[in-house]
Amino acid sequence: MQYIDNIIFLILLVAGFGLFAKSLQKIYRNIRLGHEINRNDRKGERWGTMARVAMGQSKMTARPVAGVLHLFVYVGFVIINIELIEIVVDGIFGTHRFLSSILGHTLYNFFTATLEVLALLVVIGVVIFFIRRNFYGVKRLTMKELFGWPKNDANWILIIEFALMMAFFMMNASDFILQARGVFPEHGSFPISEMTFVPFLEIFNFDSGFLMFTEKGAWWFHFVGILFFMNYLYYSKHLHIILAFPSTWYANLDKKGKFNNLESVTKEIKLMMDPNADPYAAPAEGAEADVPSKFGAEDIFDLNQVQLLNAYSCTECGRCTSVCPANITGKKLSPRLILMKTRDRLEEVGRNIDQNGKFVDDGKKLLNDYITKEELWACTTCNACTEACPVLLDPLSIIFEMRRFLVMEQSAAPQELNLMMTNVENNAAPWQYNQADRLNWANEN
Repeated sequence: MQYIDNIIFLILLVAGFGLFAKSLQKIYRNIRLGHEINRNDRKGERWGTMARVAMGQSKMTARPVAGVLHLFVYVGFVIINIELIEIVVDGIFGTHRFLSSILGHTLYNFFTATLEVLALLVVIGVVIFFIRRNFYGVKRLTMKELFGWPKNDANWILIIEFALMMAFFMMNASDFILQARGVFPEHGSFPISEMTFVPFLEIFNFDSGFLMFTEKGAWWFHFVGILFFMNYLYYSKHLHIILAFPSTWYANLDKKGKFNNLESVTKEIKLMMDPNADPYAAPAEGAEADVPSKFGAEDIFDLNQVQLLNAYSCTECGRCTSVCPANITGKKLSPRLILMKTRDRLEEVGRNIDQNGKFVDDGKKLLNDYITKEELWACTTCNACTEACPVLLDPLSIIFEMRRFLVMEQSAAPQELNLMMTNVENNAAPWQYNQADRLNWANEN
């Protein structure tokens, strides 16, 4: 029975990481529902972009206060969880503070003291973020599109991070007192816990048995909390903790505003401009005629895999929406909501596949059922949203593909655009004048 704790720990560890791996597998499957796109060029530039933007948080500095606080939470939480290595070894083998024997007294003291300072920065960050999100009234964080689950999700993450840091301090404070009483050997330096939680525990003069229970309880809470947090990510906008890295790697490195040309259309134009080409010629023997792909995007299957990755990576910060001129002037468009709705549709399709083994037509589409034409045509294609995104997501590309579908598949462009395109076709200019009359204005008195 002496190994029961170790067995329970191992079961929880395997179950936690197993469920996490299953969630990642689902996300990967869903992303692959989109069509492939080659974004493996310019590898050196892509590595540099990922290091600078995802790891270095370079675009967060556009709003310095939020950027510094986010850096506290991000760096602190990630580095603190290096301690998970020690927790895993201690949990499996029944040791206590395994790294103290590996790092030595001085280095381990520096390690634990650093973790304590980082934990304090995390607490400061999450408390300020919680107040800012719920009481300060930042417009982009209080918009109607965040009511309900999105707001609750953000708050739950902050509460979980705060609770994990409190458990961390409580564990260290109990350990510190037990070391002073000679129950545990001396190991580690806990400056923050010593100034805060230790005086609190000493007020009640708890006996060593209760402190050992408290230390172990906080240790278990910290471990189970990390596993819970890790598996909660699948249901949360905080997937960007993981997916920000591939999103920045596969980001569009071309100049903003440069749109892709459809290969099928390009081939047709080249054929039209080739005086020696026979547009009515039969395909070569043994070759099948190419079946044109759908123009633009009607559903998530028509988007590319990077666009679907972007939908999962969105942290719903609203920086894109806060700079969108259409949204600022009261129009229905919100670039953040474009990504959120794309993710919602993608998750719905994923559940459909889970239930049926393959996708069964549910009578719904991303266009109209999730994203309206009004939203799409409100976009001015100014690229402000892609410029503002802290992890280089591109909601504009989704808007553009869906507008392309409306124009090329359904001929459903607004009247003004249809008139302009008719003029271009007939007069080689957007104006309703014959080419021969273009210079008439020069002869006017």
